[in-house]
Amino acid sequence: MTNREVIQKVYAAFEAGDIPAFLALLDPEIAWYPAENHPYAPDGKPWIGTESLVRDFLQRLGPDWQGFTSKPDRLHDAGDVIIAEGRYGGVHNATGDRIDAQFCHLWTVKNDSVTAFRQYTDTAQLRSVAGVA
Repeated sequence: MTNREVIQKVYAAFEAGDIPAFLALLDPEIAWYPAENHPYAPDGKPWIGTESLVRDFLQRLGPDWQGFTSKPDRLHDAGDVIIAEGRYGGVHNATGDRIDAQFCHLWTVKNDSVTAFRQYTDTAQLRSVAGVA
């Protein structure tokens, strides 16, 4: 499987809500770097490992958002790194506000497994929609 195909499967599993399939594509010790000022990572530290990712991100994302989407428009192959450009969508449950924010994701893939993720997005919009000061 190519690195591009791995990332296509990551997005497909996430969109389908198939968390076991999503996690199966990630290295158990993945380094997941949310964008600076991300409301789920106020300390700015990455989530290391799938257990942290589930606890600190995925278990919060589901209850907080209705119809949350992460849709890549373009994928760029840079060898071990796949760059995705796309948009987030969804409605925040607490505020009722909708997000429509662009993102750039950098995925590092080794041996058909994602070892690192780095997110760039409009965290000002994300925080506003989520009602976070």
